[in-house]
Amino acid sequence: MGEFFNPEKGIWVWLSTLVDVVGLSVLWIALCLPVVTIGPATAALYHTVVKCVRGRESGAFGDYLRSFRDNLKTGLKATLIVLPAAALVLGLHHIVRWYGTRVGGLLYILYVAQYFALMLPAGVLCWLFPLLGRFEYGVRDLFHTAFQLTAAHLPSTVVVVLLTAQSVALCLSRWWPVVFIPVTAMLLVSLFTERIFRKYSPELAREGQAAPEEREDMPE
Repeated sequence: MGEFFNPEKGIWVWLSTLVDVVGLSVLWIALCLPVVTIGPATAALYHTVVKCVRGRESGAFGDYLRSFRDNLKTGLKATLIVLPAAALVLGLHHIVRWYGTRVGGLLYILYVAQYFALMLPAGVLCWLFPLLGRFEYGVRDLFHTAFQLTAAHLPSTVVVVLLTAQSVALCLSRWWPVVFIPVTAMLLVSLFTERIFRKYSPELAREGQAAPEEREDMPE
């Protein structure tokens, strides 16, 4: 019976993880509602998922709010750059899709080709906020490093983009997945991104990761 009531074993670990998954997902959604805070909210989510969901550290909600605060300034600036750029890319995508699927011919080939062309900006977007959640960056260096990782690790980038796109599509098609998809998707993304981050920053592989204020820049 003692083992059953041990908060560090058995069903209690699963219940604690479930609370973190649902609670962090809802908290992320709430902090994304102002729209311009999507960046710092996502950076904080990535940081907390890696540290508290994967790393089994306690205090997930406090850690999330601290990371959100630490990333707020840079995250806001990055989001204000990303939002109009994303709107432009999506607008062009819908125009090409409309003509490509209705006119056909060369325009249909262009419609298909644009998916490959979109992989680069989509990859940069998917790298931005995990990078911000794990390292200390200014806006310029953040975008520069995200572009470098997109180009240098294209296979992983493609997987991360597809995971992110499918997660967004699932949440937009139904309401109930939003209570667990954000954390679940970030957990899956981290399986690819953390491996690459450790390649450039071996200290991340050590047990007992650094707190946000102790983060270091990723080496060039």
